[in-house]
Amino acid sequence: MATFELYRRSTIGMCLTETLDEMVQSGTLSPELAIQVLVQFDKMVMFFRGQSMTEALETQVKSKVSIKGHLHTYRFCDNVWTFILQNATFKADEGSENVGRVKIVACDSKLLTQ
Repeated sequence: MATFELYRRSTIGMCLTETLDEMVQSGTLSPELAIQVLVQFDKMVMFFRGQSMTEALETQVKSKVSIKGHLHTYRFCDNVWTFILQNATFKADEGSENVGRVKIVACDSKLLTQ
């Protein structure tokens, strides 16, 4: 099994694939662009191989993004936060992007190493 297949079956890979599928189904994203996103994900996996995804995000990612939107739903279960935002705006140095609905799942990274 290729490395990218393992990571595509990881939580982050499955979430990415599911989100891209939803965006293609809704017409928000073309199938060609969804494939390009997956190819970039695979390249990132090959680049960061040998590091955990948490380590890679901590050491390699320098961008900061702010998110604002209407909080539709939130949950805290088994040390995992889930937020569903509607009419969300993602702002970064490069500009901003509006999204109708976004689901954010977060947990304490210290729990992942235990």
